Amino acid sequence: MRPALVCGLTRVALTLGLGACTPAPFDVLLRGGRVLDGSGAPATVADVGIRDGRIVEIGDLGTRTAADTVDVTGHVVAPGFIDPHTHGRERLRDIPTADNLIRQGITTIVDGNDGSSPLPLGPFLDSLAQWDVAPNVALFVGHGSVRRQVMGTANRPATPDELAAMEALVRQAMADGAVGLSSGLFYVPGSFAPTEELVALARVAHAAGGIYSSHMRNEDDSVLAAVTETLRIGRETGIPVLISHHKVGGRRNYGRTVQSLALMREARDAGVTVAFDQYPYTASHTSIASIIPAWARADDGLEGHLARAATRQRVLDEMQAFVAMRFSNDPSKIQLARCGFDATLAGRTLADVLAARRTAVSPEAISALILELVRRGGCSAIFHSFDEGDVERLLASPYGMIGSDGALVAFGVSSPHPRAYGTYPRVLGRYVRERRVISLEEAVRRMTSAPASMLGLADRGRLQPGAVADLVVFDPATVADRATFEAPHQYPVGIPHVFVSGVAVVRNGEVTGARPGVVLRGRGRAAP
Repeated sequence: MRPALVCGLTRVALTLGLGACTPAPFDVLLRGGRVLDGSGAPATVADVGIRDGRIVEIGDLGTRTAADTVDVTGHVVAPGFIDPHTHGRERLRDIPTADNLIRQGITTIVDGNDGSSPLPLGPFLDSLAQWDVAPNVALFVGHGSVRRQVMGTANRPATPDELAAMEALVRQAMADGAVGLSSGLFYVPGSFAPTEELVALARVAHAAGGIYSSHMRNEDDSVLAAVTETLRIGRETGIPVLISHHKVGGRRNYGRTVQSLALMREARDAGVTVAFDQYPYTASHTSIASIIPAWARADDGLEGHLARAATRQRVLDEMQAFVAMRFSNDPSKIQLARCGFDATLAGRTLADVLAARRTAVSPEAISALILELVRRGGCSAIFHSFDEGDVERLLASPYGMIGSDGALVAFGVSSPHPRAYGTYPRVLGRYVRERRVISLEEAVRRMTSAPASMLGLADRGRLQPGAVADLVVFDPATVADRATFEAPHQYPVGIPHVFVSGVAVVRNGEVTGARPGVVLRGRGRAAP
């Protein structure tokens, strides 16, 4: 892109018949940084000039001027990080600056994951566009939300009429601007859907240019079958497939990422577009009710099953089998994050609760406590059940990208998973600088151009003239996460500046309060 010129005719120039032209000043000029363009190519030392929300020049910009010049010598300048898996939409109205996410360098968040999204999508996106938020926001349409609207939490296949109604909802959501279809097959009601239902709905999303993102049906004993099912959906429809937060739970399943990556390689060789996102931790975060078997929660029938001796025992048996497989019957591996009915439980493990009650640890005591918590209103919990070897193996795979699976949180409230504060700086600090599992260039690619390409986000994810000026500036020598499972409310270090559309949302390590984010709609968006 050629620089804009400011031209004026001086008296001398008029005498000579010439015009005097000088390049226009920039709005923002980042001087002397190591530019990583997001492609995976090595860094180059260059200046970056921004005007009207876009990158206009990169190179040695000499004595060029700007309204705001920032010396970033010794720092990396990269495209803003695009997080393909977040859970922040519910709180964006309350926390529009999205502090815990933008401080990580995240400039675009994608919500509607795990099969859960607003319906209808159009009015929500229209209202979101009026909220004035710091990051850009895109949404999936959730299969679970679609199924629930048409047939509640029924544990059965859809009728032809019900399937047609679900297809219509997905078609409308894609026209409204969804970037694709997400599923949460581990959760009710998604767990009750046969593969054929997902194939039918994925075809609708694919016809509108969307992708299919899935929290798979299983992430432990049957993880390979779940990967195979996900790949089948991509193979039969042609839709690009993104496996959400790929991981493998339960000690006896550690190492199965070797086979899951082999399945992806075979599918890619056969023409299926498949990738995965991951967060760099050995613990997950979801509702503690997920330990209760899905069949027992169909049609809101849990209380009825617990009231009958035969089905109550089946519920307890399956819960105890899951806890044994995932956590080796160790209640200290289940840490409560938030219980709406009792704020004092946040941060405590089930072992802590049992000890306070002077109750001996046993499979029966653990399952009884889980049922009690669910029946009192439910809790979200952190589950420690994954292997560091699998985390590093997935990070080393070129098929992956980074996604926080993080919530938008209020500082100091409850005890969230540290991924909400530290996912991206943890990759850059621990796994790039300290453990050298992945190169800096490749890590930035996984955070920028890879998700932008998969999601169809034009003009983002690459640092080049003409692109939207979503940028992050970080110090590769000091960038690090500080949030822990014991003390999660800690912002990262080493990320001094973050820009969205050329506007600083983080400056000198502090949130500015600016809210330049926009709603990003998918390729299937219908013309107004």
